[in-house]
Amino acid sequence: MSKPAPSLHEKLNQLRERFIEQLPARLERTAELWQQRCTSTEEQMRLAPELHRFFHSLKGTGRSLGFERLALLADKAEIALTAVPARPDIDSYIPQLLQQLRSEEQHLRSHHGQQQALAAVNSFEFTNHTESLRNRRQRLIYLCDDEPEQVSHLVHHLRCFDHEVVHFTDTEAFFNATLTRCPDAVIMDVHFPQGQTAGTETLTSLNKLTGKPLTAIVLSAYGDFQSRLSAVRAGCEGYFTKPVKPLDLMLAVDELIAPATEEPLKVLIVDDEPEVAAYHALLLEEDGMITQQVHHPADALNAMERFSPDLLLVDVYMPVCSGEELATIIRQQPEHVGLPIIYLSSETDSQKQVSAMAAGVEAFLTKPVTPEVLVSAVRLRAERLRLLRSLMTRDSMTGLYNHSTTTELINKTLAHAHREDSQHAMAMIDIDHFKQVNDTYGHLAGDQVIITLARLLKSRLRLSDIIGRYGGEEFVVLLKGINAEKAAGLIDGLREDFSQVDFHAGDVRFRCTFSAGIGSFPAQPSTDSLRLSADKALYRAKEQGRNQVVISTEFANER
Repeated sequence: MSKPAPSLHEKLNQLRERFIEQLPARLERTAELWQQRCTSTEEQMRLAPELHRFFHSLKGTGRSLGFERLALLADKAEIALTAVPARPDIDSYIPQLLQQLRSEEQHLRSHHGQQQALAAVNSFEFTNHTESLRNRRQRLIYLCDDEPEQVSHLVHHLRCFDHEVVHFTDTEAFFNATLTRCPDAVIMDVHFPQGQTAGTETLTSLNKLTGKPLTAIVLSAYGDFQSRLSAVRAGCEGYFTKPVKPLDLMLAVDELIAPATEEPLKVLIVDDEPEVAAYHALLLEEDGMITQQVHHPADALNAMERFSPDLLLVDVYMPVCSGEELATIIRQQPEHVGLPIIYLSSETDSQKQVSAMAAGVEAFLTKPVTPEVLVSAVRLRAERLRLLRSLMTRDSMTGLYNHSTTTELINKTLAHAHREDSQHAMAMIDIDHFKQVNDTYGHLAGDQVIITLARLLKSRLRLSDIIGRYGGEEFVVLLKGINAEKAAGLIDGLREDFSQVDFHAGDVRFRCTFSAGIGSFPAQPSTDSLRLSADKALYRAKEQGRNQVVISTEFANER
């Protein structure tokens, strides 16, 4: 049986222990630098920045990790080093503070086992959002309806979109199941043998017992005001009168339970103090974000290219390159002009903070930053960028990537794939006879078909895959890390399910199909050749009768 993952509390204590273990060597090094400083004026000028940086970092790290006494002593040393005029007793004062820091470090080593609580996080209650969408793509839907004629159609449509559906024919079984395992959404017929409002009464009872309202949609043979009012009072968020169109119901369910964001926010932390970077990373990861740490500013640009962060968290005082200089370098590159940057520093001088923000950063947080302030500041700014990016990069109708963004993302993925020697597959997908759909049933019906296929692709494929609307009724998908045969199997399963979806134009019901062509990388080494290969395979699929998936045979040297 595997061990449970360490808790946030345990991870923070590991950070504290590591920091204490490394502190003696750092204090010894600083004492040596102080001795060198005293040998000449030249050495004094040369070593002044490094000495200042040590005490400044120790102050910030100490406060962040809850070592307030260490931080206080480091603060005194920093003030003494920057005082103008200099303290007359500075040659003896700094060694005294170093000795006090050694004593405090020894005290911490001997008492650390009794100091497990971290003051910086005591007042903050974390919510664990690490059950990310990557691990929970399938949603649990309870369908409670005792009229079998519509149930099979509803269940099929919901399962096509990768929902787990459990059907109940009576309210008692539904009630007991909900207490055992709470669903993501409920579709409830309100009319049972027990009475016309049996369904809403059951929902009301469950909401009171659980203390949390269920996400519920009502199905009813009645459309009168009183029936609708009782559903609203039971906390229902949707109401459909029978006979219901399965696709309309499915889209309503999808809208209610779809998460606000498709993937966790990504934050790049640039800080030369590994313990501080790890501390801030833990706080952000506990809120469901993904982080990457960089301990040297020179590595930041490469990390940004690989990681594509939504925000940078940058320490102001770093060796070789300051946070201000790094922010300026980043802002000089057009693709990063809008990337949010937040400074972190133990600097409390407001004038220096204003000066540091001249490079166009979004915020200046003073160490030690409280966890809720850090998480709130990062999330607010990163989500704002995510929204702006979405408006520029997404197709407004489907929410998929638009043509230019899809091409750009595939270009980047293939560039990485060349370096990593990996394989990918591209699917070009086209809705069959789409012009005929528009001409026969109208453009609103055609839009419904496009939106439904887009949602099917999003719900059934991985978040890591690239899904784009290439134009009109054509879609492109880059399936990462798999060969053409496996990709064809996945797309063929989608094709089969899509062909069973019922669309409506007024009272007329119709169905649609799609054809797909599959190309593979590295058999096709560039975005253009890969797309052309998949496009030719798509053309063959249409020539051979449509409603099928064809794999490209060009340069077929797959591994």
